[in-house]
Amino acid sequence: MRLRRRNPGRGWGIHSLRGQLTLANVVLLALGIVAATAVSVMGMRYYLLDQIDTELTRTRDSLGGTELTLRQIDSLSVLRFFRDRVDPDRNREDDPDSIFAAVNTRGEPVGVLGFAPTDAQRALADAVGDARTLLQDPEPHDVTVRGAAYRVTATRLADGTYILIAGSTEAVHDGIAKAVKFDLAIGTLLLLLLACLTMFSVRRRMRPLEDMVETSSAIAEGDLTRRVPSSRDPILEVEQLRLALNSMLHQVESAYRTRERSAAQLRRFVADASHELRTPLAAIRGYLQLYDRGILREPAERKRAWDRMMAESDRMGRLVDELLVLARLDQRPELRLRNVDLCRLVRDAAEDLRVQQPDRPVTVDADGSVLVRADESGLRQVLGNLLGNVRTHTPADVPVRLGAGRTGEAVRLWVADEGPGLAPEDAARVFDRFFRAGGGAGSGLGMAIVQGVVRAHGGEVTVRTAPGEGLAVTVTLPVRPAPLPADGDADGDVTGGAGSTPGAAGAEEAPASGGNTPSG
Repeated sequence: MRLRRRNPGRGWGIHSLRGQLTLANVVLLALGIVAATAVSVMGMRYYLLDQIDTELTRTRDSLGGTELTLRQIDSLSVLRFFRDRVDPDRNREDDPDSIFAAVNTRGEPVGVLGFAPTDAQRALADAVGDARTLLQDPEPHDVTVRGAAYRVTATRLADGTYILIAGSTEAVHDGIAKAVKFDLAIGTLLLLLLACLTMFSVRRRMRPLEDMVETSSAIAEGDLTRRVPSSRDPILEVEQLRLALNSMLHQVESAYRTRERSAAQLRRFVADASHELRTPLAAIRGYLQLYDRGILREPAERKRAWDRMMAESDRMGRLVDELLVLARLDQRPELRLRNVDLCRLVRDAAEDLRVQQPDRPVTVDADGSVLVRADESGLRQVLGNLLGNVRTHTPADVPVRLGAGRTGEAVRLWVADEGPGLAPEDAARVFDRFFRAGGGAGSGLGMAIVQGVVRAHGGEVTVRTAPGEGLAVTVTLPVRPAPLPADGDADGDVTGGAGSTPGAAGAEEAPASGGNTPSG
């Protein structure tokens, strides 16, 4: 049988569970990295810009609180922005870190200490435009001076001149850009590492599910014995699923086996019933054809033909009745339960046997009373069939022993004879329908009916036999019958050997008996 093997490379598409889990983990980590990077960048930018704003505000407040005029400042020469003229190195810088510019009320830059405004000061004045807008907002503003970012604020001197104070933020932006690139590089490495670890972990954790798929495929191809194996490190939910699936597979296999067995039994039953009914019908048809052709001319011949047809019709009638009984037992009929004295039934059956075969030694171990909740007519039929086998399949002088007794929560009755017994292969089929050891007399349904009635009461039938040691049949019944199992069938297993001994208090073990076979 060809089985589907696990393909490690199969099922890694984006729509597979593995792909979905891996993608979900990577996306969640990516979102976390982006969120963490955004928060850290905003925090760093806020902190660095706040330092620049604090320095600019401090300088503005210090300069604005002096109540000096531009001319006084020229005479005192105390402003830091004059270092742009006195420091040759700073004059060579295209984009200084700090820019100080003086503008008049029209927003035009003016010179200080006789020096004309620098290009940076003019660019700052142009970028600010109206300096009065800076005075209205205590917080510095962002401006762009010759393509560079600055934070700028302003103060007004006593003579109406505006002083613009700007600090470069290029270093802040460069640092933030480098931090973002670093975070993205580290985040990308983490994402790749997480994807690899997730794929490895998911593959390992999904292996039990792959086993389930492989097992299901094998069962679909006909191997009903396959089960999902246990994983080395089981996960609770997956292990629960494995156990539930194996339990379901066991039920499916049992149901399939039961159905196959029932179908085989039905086919065998129909074939056996057809064969058994064909024999009397053929005999009756033959005699009718003889009568129709006028061959039976003598009164004695017609009398013999009539008797034979009546005997065959009676045999066919008994066979049909027994088949109807088995059919009703297969349908699990409702029993007419009542308190039945099992000892009384055994004594009555023994008396009937003595009347039918006066020369047969009969021993009865059924003193007192043993009550059981049962169907009386069914138990009488059980005893009748067991004793019918004794009458049919053992010589008339073979001793028979009957008994009944109670053991714990169950009651037992037994019928044992000292006849020739059964071979092991015949004993294994003693409850099969239409089985007759050695082609003996009877319909072969007697023991099947016995087993069906006993099972309907929730009990069991066991036999113990061997060639030359007789046959003993023991029926065990609960005091109160339990419901019949849902999957019970008419053909049960036979418990042979030393398994069943009559269990009455003070009673001896029932001897083995002879070749009882299923009979009508």
